[in-house]
Amino acid sequence: MAATSLSDSLPKQKSIKAVATELHGLTSIPPGYNFQTISNIVDDEALSVSEANESIPTIDFSLLTSSNPEERSKVIQDLAKACQDWGFFMVTNHGVPESMMKAMIEACAAFFELPEEEKQEFEGKHVLDPIRCGTSFNVSVDKVLFWRDFLKIFLHPHFHAPTKPSRFSEIALEFSKRVQQVAKEILRGISESLGLELDYIDKAMNLENGLQLMAANLYPPCPQPELAMGLPPHSDYGLVILLIQNGIGGLQVKHKGKWINVNPIPNSIIANIGDQIEVLSNGKYKSVLHRAVVNNKDTRISIAMSHGPALDAVVSPASELLDSVSNPPAYMPMKFKEYIEDQQSRSLDGKSALERIRLATS
Repeated sequence: MAATSLSDSLPKQKSIKAVATELHGLTSIPPGYNFQTISNIVDDEALSVSEANESIPTIDFSLLTSSNPEERSKVIQDLAKACQDWGFFMVTNHGVPESMMKAMIEACAAFFELPEEEKQEFEGKHVLDPIRCGTSFNVSVDKVLFWRDFLKIFLHPHFHAPTKPSRFSEIALEFSKRVQQVAKEILRGISESLGLELDYIDKAMNLENGLQLMAANLYPPCPQPELAMGLPPHSDYGLVILLIQNGIGGLQVKHKGKWINVNPIPNSIIANIGDQIEVLSNGKYKSVLHRAVVNNKDTRISIAMSHGPALDAVVSPASELLDSVSNPPAYMPMKFKEYIEDQQSRSLDGKSALERIRLATS
């Protein structure tokens, strides 16, 4: 499948930063950002946010690397439960310095502060361009525009970075290496928790050439946050996604039919499993719907580091987990590159990309 065009014929859409600056002091948003005009989004947004003091599970990363068998066994059980019950968890004691996370957030903030014409140098034209910035999700197909600007960069197996602002490339390279170490260890733990060999995912998904992608998101203050949406309910492609943010909340996870506000422990990393783990586990572990809401006071910056298979790797349920009678394959095999192209070239719509490869079961 050829890379999908982002449509060169459409007029350039203003960044949400430019829109928010123009709206400063006003009390309403442009109609094109009002998600309540789109019925399929409204229905989902009608679900209430849980008022209970619920929190996503916590995984102590230092125990994943522990030489103590009992400690490791316990955290593998915790990881299995977090993947099965929530699909999200907070990672503590991960070894990524707080100063490094702060520097990465500041570098992304500096990118979004660049003049519009300078950011447009990195606009990109296709969903698989190694550097791509823009607004909303995919303006060529979005029915409603989302209150979000983004910068997406492929960091591995080949490192890319914008040439502006200064030191961005240097900071991103160091950060990507440290975060990749965390992701690899989590994936080893997930392999073990599924009853697979420790390095099963590593080998089957060719992680040596696996795709590491940074998606930096900017959500400026919004005059009518109850009408706008940063990102709609969706699941993520990839295996495991690690996220940091600038201390401003906005991430919500769907759990047992309600939306849960994610309030991370300071200096922790938020982790979630992606669609390819759901496929590989044959549905035992499920990628989970989440969304980004906005507020009328503070700018939120989040940085999601997605770790996936090699682009040419074919993702399918692990044969070791299948049984022709009790656990037949629930998903068709698909090359990871094709899955990304399919999801990213359409409107962001829940878990629709995963549903398209789900096999009918009797």
